[in-house]
Amino acid sequence: MRLSLPRYLAILVLLTVHVYGTACYAGQQSSSLEQSICGLKEPFVFWLWGSAAGKPNAARLAQATNVEDVAITSSDGRILRGYKLKPPHTRDGKDIPRGYLLVAQGNAMLADQIIARFDQFAGLGYDVYIFDYRGYGRSEGKRRLKAILNDYHQIIQQLGTQPYQSRAFYGMSFGGVVLLDALRHQAGEMTVVIDSTPSRLSDYGCPAAHDPVNNLPRDAGNLLVIAGARDRVVKPGASRELLELAQHRGATVLRDPAWGHPFMDSHTQRRLEAVRRFLLQE
Repeated sequence: MRLSLPRYLAILVLLTVHVYGTACYAGQQSSSLEQSICGLKEPFVFWLWGSAAGKPNAARLAQATNVEDVAITSSDGRILRGYKLKPPHTRDGKDIPRGYLLVAQGNAMLADQIIARFDQFAGLGYDVYIFDYRGYGRSEGKRRLKAILNDYHQIIQQLGTQPYQSRAFYGMSFGGVVLLDALRHQAGEMTVVIDSTPSRLSDYGCPAAHDPVNNLPRDAGNLLVIAGARDRVVKPGASRELLELAQHRGATVLRDPAWGHPFMDSHTQRRLEAVRRFLLQE
């Protein structure tokens, strides 16, 4: 039977997904969390993102004296590693930090690539946490949406057992998807920044339950939602529905005509300054 070119290409893509999904994680037993929920292409797409993120490099942190390694063990036994950026001094002579800031980065970033850029937040008295996503950098496991979302539910739960006075969250791009999902069942005071995040994942075959627009809180007064008009990764049309709904529910919305994607343009410091002002309610 002769195959048409579209059918041939479809079969080639499926074989590629299978090969990469098997080869990248050979020898590592899957857990129920590490099953694909976004279709056959999910392993391949995460492989592409993970390849773009690159390898961890401890030399990036050689000059940082207030960074320490942190790790948690996930509910299915994977070790998730990251960093804590500590305040360089204590606040009011006390050993208790002002609070914590949990950063969820884009899906082509590693923790060691950006942790030092948050030094100003540590200077304000926050413990800043950034973890490599499961299967990225120094973290174990397979890169799967269901597993990563579960990991952040667990990370936030564990941070909640420590005596912090306040909680702040900054999710950029894919990290905004992760945090909106992880925070939907969280109660209590918190401040949240969602930056350059698409409105929906269901357009790509993922369950609609994980669409950011479906996980916005009814009262979004504690949210800042950011988008850049020059973003070529999450284009303005892809985030428009999320921004409009967030604004309708009381969020602060920042659309900057000059900004691109986080950490991919020349406006990173301006972006982080906007995050800082919102977290401090200035």
